[in-house]
Amino acid sequence: MKKENNFAFIDSNNLYLAIKELGWNLDYGRFRKYLEDKYNVSKAYMFIGYIEKYKDLYKNLQEKGYILIFKPTLVYKDGSTKGNCDAELVLQAMIDIDNYNKAVLVSGDGDFSCFGQLFNKTKETHKTFSPKPKKVFGFA
Repeated sequence: MKKENNFAFIDSNNLYLAIKELGWNLDYGRFRKYLEDKYNVSKAYMFIGYIEKYKDLYKNLQEKGYILIFKPTLVYKDGSTKGNCDAELVLQAMIDIDNYNKAVLVSGDGDFSCFGQLFNKTKETHKTFSPKPKKVFGFA
């Protein structure tokens, strides 16, 4: 039997914020291995806003097997930053749609309901992960 070729699409900021809100820490190396072993994820895209001071973190994530897709960040007057990667995540999933069997979506919010509705029409099955599953919707 041929092994499935699945891709993960990870909304890194929303995942991080949801985990932080729960008081948890995530071992990204173990999580990548889990995705590979449990769900046959051959590519794990991580969508993330780029902030120069975190370049060592980015290098570490790449060494753990994540493919990072960067989005420039906006810095607000109060000093907070925002790097919304939702459109990039959906676009990459659609660009690659013929290259994987199933998608594994990892997020901490419900921003992907329209993607979920479209995905339900184009792929047979998929997985959705969230530390706060009641906030994620749109997937069957």
